[in-house]
Amino acid sequence: MFRFIRSLLLLSLLAAGQAQAVGQAFDQAAFDALQQQGKPILVAIHADWCPTCKAQEPILSELLKTPELRGLTALRVDFDKQKDAVRAFKAQYQSTLIVFKGGKEVGRSTGDTRKDSIAALLKKAL
Repeated sequence: MFRFIRSLLLLSLLAAGQAQAVGQAFDQAAFDALQQQGKPILVAIHADWCPTCKAQEPILSELLKTPELRGLTALRVDFDKQKDAVRAFKAQYQSTLIVFKGGKEVGRSTGDTRKDSIAALLKKAL
């Protein structure tokens, strides 16, 4: 019985983490179109199993809802399933956040879970 309850609890936590996912799934064509338009972009290199990524999720979600950052498009790269994109962005680790402005990378951080520094990074794309 304990195993069953524990399994249900873990399943609900995983489902809650999935529901909080920030940004749309990365698609190269969508990224290229946004780049050509000069739109501000956040690329989040994410892994579902990563505790740092999970800590970044609510921070990013909150920040991206603010009026100042609403124009920023967030794209989520799956660290385990989208290895070509991970390599293309030269990301060595999950929990890497990369921002683009005017078609160029303007900032990057890895493993950051501090709201103020993540906010400062995101603002570089504006």
